[in-house]
Amino acid sequence: VLVDFDEDIPMVDESLEQFAQLLKTRTSEEGMAPLTADAVARLATYSARLAEHQGRLSARIGDLFQLVSEADFIRHLASDEMTDAGHIERALKAKATRTGRVSARILDDMLAGIILIDTAGAAVGKCNGLTVLEVGDSAFGVPARISATVYPGGSGIVDIEREVNLGQPIHSKGVMILTGYLGSRYAQEFPLAISASIALEQSYGYVDGDSASLGEVCTLISALSKTPLKQCFAITGSINQFGEVQAVGGVNEKIEGFFRLCEARGLTGDQGAIIPQANVATLMLDEKVLQAVRAGQFHVYAVRQVDEALSLLVGEPVGEADEEGQFPENSVNARVVDRLRDIAEMLSEEDLKELEKEAPQLQPELKS
Repeated sequence: VLVDFDEDIPMVDESLEQFAQLLKTRTSEEGMAPLTADAVARLATYSARLAEHQGRLSARIGDLFQLVSEADFIRHLASDEMTDAGHIERALKAKATRTGRVSARILDDMLAGIILIDTAGAAVGKCNGLTVLEVGDSAFGVPARISATVYPGGSGIVDIEREVNLGQPIHSKGVMILTGYLGSRYAQEFPLAISASIALEQSYGYVDGDSASLGEVCTLISALSKTPLKQCFAITGSINQFGEVQAVGGVNEKIEGFFRLCEARGLTGDQGAIIPQANVATLMLDEKVLQAVRAGQFHVYAVRQVDEALSLLVGEPVGEADEEGQFPENSVNARVVDRLRDIAEMLSEEDLKELEKEAPQLQPELKS
């Protein structure tokens, strides 16, 4: 019989009661100590994180049972009668320690300057993207620098990852969408004729997913307008050709990965992560991150449009188009239009010279 099983279930009173009953049955059958109400609540929170949604519970019951077993072992060593939320927390930390070698090594390399990631200052054509690495049955976030360069030419936007066969199809699709967005947004009165290169710096493996496309378009606009972006932010999000920001996966791990780096260097109160508005319901962050956010030492911003993210990275409004499609003078968006127009005019002159060299007999017609 073919049956379609869901990966998660709605978190309502009925399912929460069944969730608690299931844990009670399991601990009784395995001869484990009973769970306190706080422990059940912490397990429900962990289950929601596995489901990546605040309003749903994960159907991956095996992972929960494994966590309960380890927490019961920790309780046994402490000679406690019941398994409490503290035992669950220690079991989670023990798991993170066992699978955290790669994450710790990458963090050490960032602190030593081997992997170049800035968390302060501003730079043109650079921003911090957010990626997720999976090791065994665990995943952790790693910030990665996104860079872009722009120059006159007709080769379009070149995805370096794709050119060297490291960019997987979904990532390449995200980069190609940038061309559609730039053209529809800035090049309505002239051809979009530029040469640009985008790269995920110091990445030596395969890159997949389109969650870097928001950071890539902001970096490209920074390079076009020669506007510095704040490096105290890290950004994740997918975009469509209309500049709308779309949800991505692994948002909790991504935020926590950048937070760990900022915490190791010292929280300044300016640092933060920029995520899609659609991902707000999926936030199930670690308590340490939540405490820093409550204290104003770290921030999480949710955006719906590219301009919202760009304004945060620049530190000022980037300019909204009026009814005629014109941007305010000297705004970031206006400078992008001016640069694209200059490049288009420059290319037109170069193309004319090339044609004159190749076909001298057509010079009168070409000049006219």
